[in-house]
Amino acid sequence: MTHSSDPGFAGKAALIYGAAKGIGRAVAQEFARRGAAVGIADIDLAGAKETAALIIAAGGKAAAWRCDVTSDASVREAAVAAEIAFGEIDIVMNNVGGILHGNPEDIPISEWQRILDLNQMPVVRSNAVFLPKMLRRGSGHIVNTASFAGLYPFATTRMPYVAAKAAVIALSESMALYLQPQGIQVSCLCPGPVRTNVMEGMKTWSAGVDMRGPGADLAIMTVEEVALTLADGMCDGKIIIPTHEEAWDILARHGANPDAFIQGKIDEFAQGNYGRPGIRPHSV
Repeated sequence: MTHSSDPGFAGKAALIYGAAKGIGRAVAQEFARRGAAVGIADIDLAGAKETAALIIAAGGKAAAWRCDVTSDASVREAAVAAEIAFGEIDIVMNNVGGILHGNPEDIPISEWQRILDLNQMPVVRSNAVFLPKMLRRGSGHIVNTASFAGLYPFATTRMPYVAAKAAVIALSESMALYLQPQGIQVSCLCPGPVRTNVMEGMKTWSAGVDMRGPGADLAIMTVEEVALTLADGMCDGKIIIPTHEEAWDILARHGANPDAFIQGKIDEFAQGNYGRPGIRPHSV
């Protein structure tokens, strides 16, 4: 159940980098439903404005700006615009990402750099802007979006993305270790299979290679379910927030015997089980 107001969000100002569509848009709407004013910074300005318009039409407060998260200056300019609009920013979400597809030997180094710059470095750029301010006042909440691909091995056709998202998870955990004693909360959203348009514009570097997924038994979630899971997890003070509870069982198996886990995946792939999830029969 979504809440019209929430003590964790009511009266707060949030800035989401990457909310023109998909998970980011749903999260922006969920934050607004819970009482936050929401800034949307995205390279897709038309989509960002559409997200803001949806929030305003529903009675919320929102504004949108164009932002290229691969640019230090652009990240900072969006932050300044949000502060002008809403005052101090309480919640910052680094949600921009992009994927690719192909065997690692076919992926050029320049493409590795592009994927790392799109998925990992925006967190660093955002931190450079907001950490000093949050540390000075002793409050704030930073949210980073990672992926199941960074939690355990399966995404062999997206290795630059795997490396970036694993880095985001490790960075988020160490950020929490450093920042939470100083009053700043850190959450890392780890989406499993979610119904989005993330595959649009995906570059493919190897022909005839099957996409590998996180597990055929995992249901595909809606973006609205993901937004609710994230917002509830933030209110509960959770650091790592997977979209699917099954992630904890998978991580326990991986942690108990990584070699056996990897061999199991090798065997599954050899049998043609590429771990691509099915469709969820019903969502609420």
